[in-house]
Amino acid sequence: MARPQRICLFGATGSIGDSTLDVIASHPEKFEVYAMSAFSQVSKLIELSLVHRPEVLILPSQEAKQQLTSLWPSDRALPELRIGAEALVETAMDPEVDTVVCAIVGTAGLASAYAAAKAGKRILLANKEALVASGELFMRAVRQSGAELLPIDSEHNAIFQCLPNPVAHSEIKQIILTASGGPFRDTEVGLLDGVTPAQACKHPNWSMGRKISVDSATMLNKGLEVIEAKWLFDLPLEQIKVLVHPESTVHSMVHYCDGSILAQLGNSDMRIPISHALAYPKRLLNQAPEFDLSQFSQLNFKLPDLQRYPCLDLAYQASEAGQESTIVLNSSNEIAVDAFLNNKIKFTDIPKLIASMLEKSWHQMIDSIEAVHAFDEEVRIKSAEQLQQFI
Repeated sequence: MARPQRICLFGATGSIGDSTLDVIASHPEKFEVYAMSAFSQVSKLIELSLVHRPEVLILPSQEAKQQLTSLWPSDRALPELRIGAEALVETAMDPEVDTVVCAIVGTAGLASAYAAAKAGKRILLANKEALVASGELFMRAVRQSGAELLPIDSEHNAIFQCLPNPVAHSEIKQIILTASGGPFRDTEVGLLDGVTPAQACKHPNWSMGRKISVDSATMLNKGLEVIEAKWLFDLPLEQIKVLVHPESTVHSMVHYCDGSILAQLGNSDMRIPISHALAYPKRLLNQAPEFDLSQFSQLNFKLPDLQRYPCLDLAYQASEAGQESTIVLNSSNEIAVDAFLNNKIKFTDIPKLIASMLEKSWHQMIDSIEAVHAFDEEVRIKSAEQLQQFI
């Protein structure tokens, strides 16, 4: 019998980590945790480690290491402890690792995801920046090493499930990403000027973190997914469409040239795409609630209003312009959203700041992950300066 697939889980203490570990625990004969990382939740990392028994833990600093060792129970063997960003890269390339789950949020997860790609690993990708900020570099590494790239964002995993293997691009008319539309999908556009952070964070369908909730309200998150889809599925932007789907039941679709549309439906539970990717090309039972299609009397779809969602339009423009512009889009958005959440700017100032940064003349050679990080930092600094005109 083949040994279990050995998993390296970056971002073990987040929501993706929780769902991944739940699937792994349900199938100990198929999967085992080799390594886990956490950024700040040391106590939770200890709890998870005592259950899943990884051989390696990656911590951000010596201080975090000291905290972990002081709290670790004396009657349990301590795993190998690796420290810092370099340890993430080292572990992504560790020959003991079969599969790397990239669930670190933001550019902090870039270097380790890229290392996994260069090492030819099976990669379960949840980190948006790997493709938004370094899509060309990342996909080149995947192709050159023969890495297997499996998306676990629900929308991209849905598209992946609806595509043949290998993909016949000539047969695809378009792929369709669905979006909830966020909390302001029915609000008069003229009233968006005065919405509050609390209102923006009140998602109509589910509870999320504050930053991603604002990105859902502006639909910038869907714009990032468009950029990811372009790289993942090697399709031009004109073949990537977005539809507002308030029920969030159809996770995404593929429209074929013969008029057929294949859709992936199900409950909004991350264990579904994660279990699909972990077991691919097979399927596994997971603990997600049973989906009952009879409970849905109707499913609604409509095109997004770009007056309501100018950030979506900006994402298409940035992707068309190239890698430099998608970095600007992502970095300036993070500065703008943080300012909005701290009541420094209006909700409608978010796309205005992004647009003003995209209009600047940038001349950067994005030829390495280090260059991506350096440019990302430059854009953040200049975005913070530009922000002053809105305050």
